[in-house]
Amino acid sequence: MTPNLQTFINSFQNRLEAPVRQHLKNVYGTLMMTCASACAGVYVDMYTQFQAGLLSTLVGAGLMLMLIATPDNGKNTSMRLGYLMGFGLTSGMGLGPLMEYVSFVDPAIIVTALLGTTLVFVCFSIAAMLAERGSWLFLGGTLMTLLTSMSIMTIANLFMQSHFIYQAHLYLGLVLMCGFVLFDTQLIIEKRRMGNKDFVQHALELFIDFIGMFRRLVIILTQKEEQNRRRRRD
Repeated sequence: MTPNLQTFINSFQNRLEAPVRQHLKNVYGTLMMTCASACAGVYVDMYTQFQAGLLSTLVGAGLMLMLIATPDNGKNTSMRLGYLMGFGLTSGMGLGPLMEYVSFVDPAIIVTALLGTTLVFVCFSIAAMLAERGSWLFLGGTLMTLLTSMSIMTIANLFMQSHFIYQAHLYLGLVLMCGFVLFDTQLIIEKRRMGNKDFVQHALELFIDFIGMFRRLVIILTQKEEQNRRRRRD
């Protein structure tokens, strides 16, 4: 093992206690399962006759609320994992129409966006883990204010139909998701230190960050590809 890699591993061991490291393994393992479920949802929507449309969004919201409303008691983990996998599946189905459109523009965009999202997510997660304890938790107020502002922008743009507001909302949303990765990762660590072992709920929070980041990156890359094609035609 190289000295740099050993130093990197030691920094995790020094920053994070053994119970916290084990909890994070559970969280990220569950997150990977949820992402796989979302991929299955995209496949179902794109390549089968079952296209739920708005129904998938409603069912997904219901499953998420059921998961949040069902406290972890140590005996209902399987049921709560089922809610989470169902939410991942319906989230993927909701992405289906966007993925289908992007596949006609350039299928490579999907791969690029997925790799880019994964890289950014991993880098921000590691940064949160190795940072000073609680150093990113101050972002909570700023992120919620930005989220509220973006919600107001969305409502206002329903009437204004402004391309500038739409683009600002898109890029601010990407920045917001990156901020939430930092905030949620450190919050999960602190919750575990306080005795919270609900890795299913914590995986849900990170999955929402990941899928939000991926969706926005796909749209941004697709817009750029369409602009490049228009320039080439002109």
